[in-house]
Amino acid sequence: MRSSRLLELMLMLQHGRSTTARALADATGVSVRTIYRDIAALGAAGVPLWTESGPGGGVRLLDGWQSKLTGMTDVETSALMLLGVPSIAADLGLADAAAAAEHKLLGALPVPLRDGARLWRERLYVDAPGWFAAPASNEHLSVISAAVLSARQLALEYRGTVRTVNPLGLVAKASVWYLVAARADTVLSYRVDRVTGVELSAEPAVRPDGFDLASWWSNAAAEFDRALLRFDCDVRLAPAAVRMLSAVIGREATPDPMPAPEGDGWTLCHLRLESESVALGQLTSLGAGVEVIEPLSLRRSLCRLAQDMVRLNI
Repeated sequence: MRSSRLLELMLMLQHGRSTTARALADATGVSVRTIYRDIAALGAAGVPLWTESGPGGGVRLLDGWQSKLTGMTDVETSALMLLGVPSIAADLGLADAAAAAEHKLLGALPVPLRDGARLWRERLYVDAPGWFAAPASNEHLSVISAAVLSARQLALEYRGTVRTVNPLGLVAKASVWYLVAARADTVLSYRVDRVTGVELSAEPAVRPDGFDLASWWSNAAAEFDRALLRFDCDVRLAPAAVRMLSAVIGREATPDPMPAPEGDGWTLCHLRLESESVALGQLTSLGAGVEVIEPLSLRRSLCRLAQDMVRLNI
């Protein structure tokens, strides 16, 4: 892409040495004529280029000038525009600051990169909250975020108990904020909308060596999903139901690998789901593509549900 090549040229010239159009053309894999057009484009964008023709001449940047975003490509600058999720910035009280930073970022970019970045910002909007969920109360989020960023301990009133924790990070999941914090040797997560009181301590927070917030959250979320799965059942699934299974019961509950189909094409498999009532609702979504083998109570519940549906809709 031309914008990437323009930035590459600018970075090559920032070394301060004069070079020739031929050398620039060889380095970027284009013709000398194209290099001349690129130099003209950079000049028009406000990059102070000095050129001299003839023996000993060449192209160089004005002494002391450097681009404000060394190393940034058009794809990278466009990606920066995707970081501005309005709801997250608003929750943190940073909506105005985020808008100002975005304006400054765009202003610092050369024109070819600025246009591509602005295009993404204008044509992609991230709406994090769900459709029907009421906004969570985040009245203590500003103090909690201050504790996270300043690495100070926090006295947290949570579910009727006050505890002192070492804040490690914040996670926003589907518009719900979680504080990840260490207490003694245990790292736990706390829903910010369930916090009823906070007090910022002067004591420095203790951070476990090598702690990585993203990795911890990913592992904790997967472990939470697995911990909910306590109800065992055996079912037979039609081919279409096998394809739908992961979307219906979730990835953590889906057998991996899936057993091989039997002679009639149906698959016998063992599932561990959250509870009998949850299993009934999930397996009902598979329609006539599921047969419950065990336990008998779930088989009978599914049968009664089917009979009730027939009676109501006949």
